[in-house]
Amino acid sequence: MSDDSSKSKLFQGINIEDCTLDTCPLELANLRYVPSLGGNVIFIVIFALALILHLALGIRYRTWGFMGGLAGGMVIEIVGYAGRVMMHYNPFTSNPFLIQIVCLTIAPAFITAAIYICLARIIVVYGEKHSRFRPATYTITFICFDFFALLLQAVGGGIANNAKTRSLRDTGVNIMIAGLSWQVASLVIFIILCLDFAFRYRKYGGGESNAAHDTVRRSRLFRSFIVALAAATVFILVRSSFRVAELSQGFTSDLANDQITFSILEGAMVSLSVILLTVFHPGLCFQGTWQDADFKQWGGRKSVNASGTPSEMEIEK
Repeated sequence: MSDDSSKSKLFQGINIEDCTLDTCPLELANLRYVPSLGGNVIFIVIFALALILHLALGIRYRTWGFMGGLAGGMVIEIVGYAGRVMMHYNPFTSNPFLIQIVCLTIAPAFITAAIYICLARIIVVYGEKHSRFRPATYTITFICFDFFALLLQAVGGGIANNAKTRSLRDTGVNIMIAGLSWQVASLVIFIILCLDFAFRYRKYGGGESNAAHDTVRRSRLFRSFIVALAAATVFILVRSSFRVAELSQGFTSDLANDQITFSILEGAMVSLSVILLTVFHPGLCFQGTWQDADFKQWGGRKSVNASGTPSEMEIEK
């Protein structure tokens, strides 16, 4: 964490909030580097363009939950990088620093929510008989996991943002670390269950697959979506693992003050995830059947007969 006491000893009588790059040494700033203006503006442009495309595609294909998660995440990413742009001009003031810390920490939780929503639809396309659980079970479980991770990060960020003492600020950061750690654990469990579903599908063959979605399932576009979704998930996992390590070591650590590492493991990882989920948008890759792949009832399954026509709904008690 930033050592407020050492700063005060080095610069007694001067409020660091009043410092500028012309009047104070960079060692007293919130970061030991000046955030790149060009690099952070690029990230803002990427997320802004992706946001516009996702809103258009989401409305066009009615992918409401997916659109909401991605849009929320990208808006917060834009605010976070705007904070870093402000830090380019003055890295000493605390508000822009806390804005970028809090926003860039919590934003990917919204993106993972969108990713979690996709798994249930994928299971319906390939056939629910290959799944250990109902599609709704995956969605409800991981959205709850994601909400808990987001709650911890938001509470921790709020405490850190409003803290008047270093100890309270550290408490907020530690809560944020707990939220990030929970997010990492959730992603790992999610990946394991995805691999389990893929293994069961290959093991038992595609003979009992949902025939109603044969065209979609066999298309190169849909298979590309599966690869893109997997890659986006891994990118978010790498990013979240990095942030756990970064925050755990403190704001004055070498890791927290390495701009190149931050740009690659934070900015690039999240950007690549968003780009993949934009290029291979589920509305496009499900070829207009995103709504048809819905599991409809939270408590039931849609059974499919041999001809691929949905039969009566079986409500599981």
